[in-house]
Amino acid sequence: MSARYPNYDVLAKRHTPSWNEKTRRVIDQRLALPREPRFLSDAEFQTLEAVCARIVPQPATRPPIPVAAMIDTKLFDDKGDGYRDYRLPPLREAWQRGLRALDAEAQARNGGAFSALSVDEQDALLRAAQEGRLTNPAWQGMASTLFFAKRLLLDIVKAYYAHPTAWSEIGYGGPASPRGHVRMDFDRRDPWEAAEAKPGHENAAAKINARIG
Repeated sequence: MSARYPNYDVLAKRHTPSWNEKTRRVIDQRLALPREPRFLSDAEFQTLEAVCARIVPQPATRPPIPVAAMIDTKLFDDKGDGYRDYRLPPLREAWQRGLRALDAEAQARNGGAFSALSVDEQDALLRAAQEGRLTNPAWQGMASTLFFAKRLLLDIVKAYYAHPTAWSEIGYGGPASPRGHVRMDFDRRDPWEAAEAKPGHENAAAKINARIG
């Protein structure tokens, strides 16, 4: 349950005018994603899971969003973004090369796979990647700073916030079609939008959100 939007569950909108059939199909597909890798190798997937856990740490109070599985599915489907930084290789190659390079850097610096490092060691390695200080030959000319900014950070955060669990946490209702929005002014909400818990009014927000559909 989100502390900011108590009792709000975006999936309660499934059979209401807020969502149409296309939205329901898309959400059902996201919820049914395989949790095992289909494109990445087991070692690459373990590295990806460890990286995702550092970029978007998740609370232990709810089932985790399968961010790594969402990215692996994107790679499996070879579903690009419609654009690419010319300094990076194509999507699949960039991800495989970057994950292998992170593992190679971890082995060289700490004597173990990235997924086996402590969280402090993982953070230090990711910070070095962000700052462009990783130069292991495994990068094959791809700048670690570009991989961090244009693939790793971008894809992980986008995947996280594409999942209904994240929508519930931030009070997002999903696509505005077909219902749309009416109250567009600052600090106003439509009756079918989540109510944010203000200090001293948490119970009121929880009651509103429990009725939203």
